[in-house]
Amino acid sequence: MKQVVFWGTRGSLPVSLSHRDVREKIIAALTAANGKTFKTREALDEFVDKLPFSVAGTFGGNSSCVEIVGDGPEHFICDMGSGARPLGQAKIARYGVPNAQTYHIFISHLHWDHLMGFPYFAPMYIPGNRIVVHGCHAQLEQAIRLQMQAPNFPVDYSQAGALIEFDIMTPDEPRYIAGINVTPKLQMHAGDSYGYRFESIDRTVVYSTDSEHTLENSAEHDAFTRFFYKADLVVFDAMYSLAEAVSVKADWGHSSNIVGVEICQAASAKRLALFHHEPVHDDKQLARLVVETRRLEQITRGSHDPLEIISAYDGLTIDL
Repeated sequence: MKQVVFWGTRGSLPVSLSHRDVREKIIAALTAANGKTFKTREALDEFVDKLPFSVAGTFGGNSSCVEIVGDGPEHFICDMGSGARPLGQAKIARYGVPNAQTYHIFISHLHWDHLMGFPYFAPMYIPGNRIVVHGCHAQLEQAIRLQMQAPNFPVDYSQAGALIEFDIMTPDEPRYIAGINVTPKLQMHAGDSYGYRFESIDRTVVYSTDSEHTLENSAEHDAFTRFFYKADLVVFDAMYSLAEAVSVKADWGHSSNIVGVEICQAASAKRLALFHHEPVHDDKQLARLVVETRRLEQITRGSHDPLEIISAYDGLTIDL
């Protein structure tokens, strides 16, 4: 495995920047530029690069879709939220048509925010492509077909040009797929959710979203510590703050940044990517959260090796 590319990082539903959001970013940038002159494009780029990410960029608004770039020609994708649309467009732009490709798609669970991008995934309409949808839910094929039935969507599932297959996996049983060992694990979430551990010869990536991890359950904590063990990257559902996770949003099926740090430290993981961002949190709030999480990791590190903290955003590429 070479890289992980984030195409959608929001939880529950897609969101977009509002007129007010964009205006506030422009005002903040102009305020920082007050009195400065930029005679070249390079000078302007240098100035923008020094602005806070919450001003110069955005965490984005697409729902969950993460690509794992392997060493072989076949593609690995985790979930098909609205981020699947730009992912599909990028694949078409890169490989052209016709140029048959194989896509392995791993579905965490069947809630709409993780399936809604499937009808907009352009490679599914191209003859010669092969799409294998992997998951642990018996209703996997039914759920995907249902959202493309009238009156839900104007294009019926039957009009797909690609060969689409469904593979029902068994939790805790590794499956060797196109050079990568993939192990699903049951997680606590309404209707059940499954995390995936991807292992190549020299790299390990864990995708664990829509899971309510609790520190009080020692057996569950130990099980996920083993699941995350020495991962090069853990993509983790950090939708809530700890206060939200243990109070008003307890039993809502999501976790916090604090729990993510604790489990990754215990598992000796190398990097933690905060993911499945709360849709009501704006860029400033998310930027604050990652700073607080990094500080927490420093305070609680003890004898553990440093854990790198990343906040995922749409378009982020991480080299493994």
